This record gives sequence, structure tokens and C-alpha cells, in this order.
Amino acid sequence: MFTISPMNGPRSRKQGAAQRAAAPAAASQRRLSTLMVGTLVGFLALALLAIGATLFLSWQLEGSAAAINDTGSLRMHTYRLALAAGAPAQAAQAGAAREVQAIDAILGQLEKGDPQRPLFLPPRADIVVQFGQIRRLWRDQLRPAALALPGWTAGAQDAQDALRGEADRFAGRADALVRLIEQDSEQRTFWLRGSQLALLAMALCGTVSMIYLMFILVIGPVNRLQAGLERMTDKDFSVRLAVEAGNEFGELALGFNAMADRLQALYGNLEDLVRDKTATLAAQNDELALLYDSAAFLQRPQPLEALCDGFLQRISDYFGADAGSVRVLDAGRGNVHLVVQHGLSAELVEAERCLKVGDCLCGEAVQAKIAVVHDLNKLDRAHEKQCHRDGFQTVSVFHIVAQELHLGFFNLHFRTVRTFGKREHALLETLGQLLGVAIETLRLGAREREMAISEERNLVAQGLHDSIAQGLNYLNLQVQMLDSSVRDGRLDQVAEIVPALRIGVQESYEDVRELLLNFRSRLAEDDLLAALQGTADKFSRQTGVAVELIADVDGAPFPREQQLQLLFIVQEALSNIRKHALASRVEIRIEDGEDFRLAIRDNGVGFDPRLLAEQGESHVGVHIMRERAQRIDATFTVESAPGAGTTIMLQLPRAQRRAA
Repeated sequence: MFTISPMNGPRSRKQGAAQRAAAPAAASQRRLSTLMVGTLVGFLALALLAIGATLFLSWQLEGSAAAINDTGSLRMHTYRLALAAGAPAQAAQAGAAREVQAIDAILGQLEKGDPQRPLFLPPRADIVVQFGQIRRLWRDQLRPAALALPGWTAGAQDAQDALRGEADRFAGRADALVRLIEQDSEQRTFWLRGSQLALLAMALCGTVSMIYLMFILVIGPVNRLQAGLERMTDKDFSVRLAVEAGNEFGELALGFNAMADRLQALYGNLEDLVRDKTATLAAQNDELALLYDSAAFLQRPQPLEALCDGFLQRISDYFGADAGSVRVLDAGRGNVHLVVQHGLSAELVEAERCLKVGDCLCGEAVQAKIAVVHDLNKLDRAHEKQCHRDGFQTVSVFHIVAQELHLGFFNLHFRTVRTFGKREHALLETLGQLLGVAIETLRLGAREREMAISEERNLVAQGLHDSIAQGLNYLNLQVQMLDSSVRDGRLDQVAEIVPALRIGVQESYEDVRELLLNFRSRLAEDDLLAALQGTADKFSRQTGVAVELIADVDGAPFPREQQLQLLFIVQEALSNIRKHALASRVEIRIEDGEDFRLAIRDNGVGFDPRLLAEQGESHVGVHIMRERAQRIDATFTVESAPGAGTTIMLQLPRAQRRAA
């Protein structure tokens, strides 16, 4: 089969290759399974043959034994027939008929046989001849004489003597047939014993042969394979199995040798593999650390220059760049502006502070919108760039993008030839996306602040128009009247106008002060109820009007922006009550469940809502409150009637409210 042989590495690999090349030829030889199955089938066929012979002989012996019994019974029936001849006539007739019938039946069974019992005569020639003589003797002599027995009258004694003689001769022939059958049975018994002994010998030989074959074909190769595995477990990878047969164990030996070759090669290079894997893991950890540090840094609120400077410092340190820069794109003008730089000469900074899209190597990369790594040594010396004159040999260009929007690019300059692998390319592109998101966040934040300031200025202008502008217009008219009265010398009118001017100036002063206080209002720790209570108390102190705040608050808290808008709406409503309502009592009710409801009621003079509708946006106070309600997606309504007070309602449905 196969044996274990230690081999050195190169020699073992050569032998393994030769064994694998010989595998197709080995496959043409007999397989182990075919050999074992063939052997077992052969032994089974011989065993079945021996068992069949034994069963056949046993069956024949059983049939011969039955034939001996029936043949022996012929003698008994013959003697009974002879005795019936000496009986009275009627009894002799009945006895003779009964015995004739019995002998006919026995001879018929012996002739035809009875496989079910079984019963048959052995097919020997002498037995067949002897049985034929018995049949003829019975048919031609003894049976006719027995049937004629009742007709005997004269000479009956002679007929009886003749019948007895024939009966004796018939019984003798039956006895001779019995002896022949017994001789045949003895011979068949001998063969039966021989077949049983042969079957026993075959079982012993088959068992010994199968054990021998199992040791030679299976147990021995398995033991050698186990020994080889034990040596391999002890890190002896030079062990090889010699292939000595083209069966399954030969294929197993080939597979074992191939595995040993592979393990020997792997174990020999294990330190190199571990070192490579360790270096790969370390590089991946460094990349993750750079990504995490850059992402955390770019999320901090800081100016654009500080943001880009910190980003450039991190990637320059990681990639070992000698210089670098970050530039942002002005898409409207087609310019690329330098934001920060490290390690560039003053000449290079001055020359490339503002690039046009398409100019120089960097501008071309912007126009193509692809990352590029330039080897400056391969460029045409006739078109040498400033960066090459400064001693740089490699310049890389990677883009800054945010949501497919191109915002600029960053450069890394190297004084030696530098190439980037796929992982480094992917890392730099990811860093460019992180920087792009941070820059876009800064821009969106600036636009949001600009819009908030613009909206707040509009509200300030509307408040000034509603209060200060109208008061100043009234004062302007009074001053004109005062000037006319002074020129005409009407002192009585002057005396009436001066107090009105004083009152107008005082009201304008109070309006300005109230506007300043309202616009400076802030929420203390996001506590809307406390801010509303403070506003109500201040209004009550300034005007003497009783204010009651009723709050049923169970809903989720609002964001700070929505809370400020609600506070400003209440302040504007109280300002309108002070100016127009002439009320003595104000109720502020808040119901904060799934929906939010705010109601401000006063018991003042009220007004006709149709007049308010006709004024449209000229009533700046109501317009400001409605605009603030629209900012938080709330519905705003005003209910009033002359002499019945005014109710301002604000409702924020559950689907529109935003939780803090």
C-alpha cells in the first residue's frame, strides 16, 4: 500500500508532483472497494452454493425417507391381502378390495412423487428398474388375482396358495427396493456431511482470509496513515507516505502528501505571513485612527481657516508630506482660492494664491474632477512648473466634495517620488468627503444665521412701524400745530399742544423701552412657563392690569426656537392690550396635551373683526403674531366683538409639533 518516508522540502515537493502526475495511471488499477466487494461476493456465492447443496441433499433425504416408509408399507398391505384370501367370501372380497386400493395409492404416489411432503424415489437406474418390476408384477399378476378372489369356488385352496406365493414374491421385491433406497440415502447422507464440512471449512477460510485482507488492505494503511498524522502533529512536516497501490488508500496518500507539502510551505512562511498580517492590521488601525481623529476635529465649531489648517496638518503627518495646501472653489467666477498651506515657498504661494479652473496641473484636475498624482519628473522640462522648481517631485490632487457638490481640493507635495495604493486613494477620497461635509456645514450655518437675522430685522421693523413710527407721526403733527400757533401768537393753543406733546413723547419712550425689553427676552434653562410668568408679572406691574396664567402642561417639551416664538407672541399680545384694549383683567391659558393650545383673553373694549380684515397687514401687531405662528406651523385666530373683549387663539396640532 504505502509506507512513511521522511523527505526534505524540495525533494518531497518533487515526489509529490510525480505522485500527482501518476494519479491517472493509478486510477486505472483495481480499486480497493472493487477488490473487497469482489472478494465478499465470491465468498458469498460459494457459501450460497454450499448451503444450496446441503438443502437439496436434505430435501432428497427427506423424500427418500418417506419413500422407504411407503415402500415398506407395501409389504404390510401385501401380507394383509394374503390373509384376506383365507377369510369367508364376503369378508375376503371387502378386505381384498381395500388392500388393492391402498396398494394402488402407494404405487401411484411412489411413481408420481409428492413434493409437499416431500415423497419421491431417488432417480438411480437400479431403483427405477426395481420399481418398474414391482409395478408390472402388481399390474399383471398380483392385482388380477386379488380382484378375482371373490369368484373362487372349486379349487379355492390352490388359488389361495398361488395368491400367497405372488404376495411373497411382491413383498420380496418391495423389500429389495427398500434396501436400494436405503443404500442411496446412505450415499446422500455422506454427501450431506461432506457439504456441511465443506461449508464449515469455507467459513473458517473466509474469515481468516477476510481478516488477512483487512489487515493488508485497510488496517495496515490506516495504521501507517495514523503514524504519519502523529508525526505531523509533532510538527514533523517532512513526513510523506509512499504510494504503493492505485486504490482509495493510494489517493489518500497522494492527498496526505499534498497536504504535507502545503503545511510545510505555510509553516515555513508563517512568520512572514504573521508579519504581513500584523503590518496590514496596524495600517488599518492607523487609517481608522486618522479617520476618527479627523471626523472628531471637523465636527468642532471653528472658522474655515482653522478647520482646513487642522485637517491639512493631520493628513500631512500621516502620509509624510513635505508640503500641502487646501483650496476652495468659487464656481461662479471659476476661481480656486488658497485657504491654508504648509511648506510652500512664498513664490509658489503668490503664484497660485488664486487659480483659474483649467490652469496648471491643479486647475486641470478641478476641471476633470478626478483625483490625480503627478510625477513631475515625467513632465516636459520645457513646461516646468513652479512646484518642480521648488524641489517637489510628486504632487497629488484630491477633491473636496459634499453630496456630489464639488467644493475644492487639497494638495500633498513630496520631494521624493511617491505613489498611492488603492487603500490610500480610498482613504484620501474619504477624508476629502469629511472635509467637504464640514465646509458645507459651515456655509449652511452661516446662511441660517443670516436668514434668522434678516427675519428678526423684519419683525423689528414691523414693531417699530406699529409703535414708534405712528407715535412719531403723531408728534410731527403736534409740532407743526405748535409751530403754527407760536407764529400766530395763540398761546391758548400752545398750552393745549405742549401737554399732548409730552404725553406723545412719553408713550414713544415706553414703546421703545418695551420693544427693547421684548427683543432682549431670553429663556432661562428652556423654562417657557417661568418666562411667561415673568412677562405677565412685568406687564401687571407696568400697567396695573391683573394677569392670570393658567397652565396644564403634560406634553413633550418644545425646541428652544418654538418656545421663543410662543413667548414673543404673548409679549406682542400684551403690548396690543396695553395700547388698545383698556382692559382691567387678562387671562393666559395653556393646554399642552397631544395638541398645544394657547389662549389670551382680555375684558377690554374689543373691536369689530371685519375692520381688522379690511386693514389687512396694516395692523402690524396682529400680522407679527400671525407670522410668528406660521414659523412654528401653528394656526392663529382672533375673536373679538365691540365691548366683549378679545381672544387670541393659537393651536399646534400633534402632527406638526416638534419635540425638543
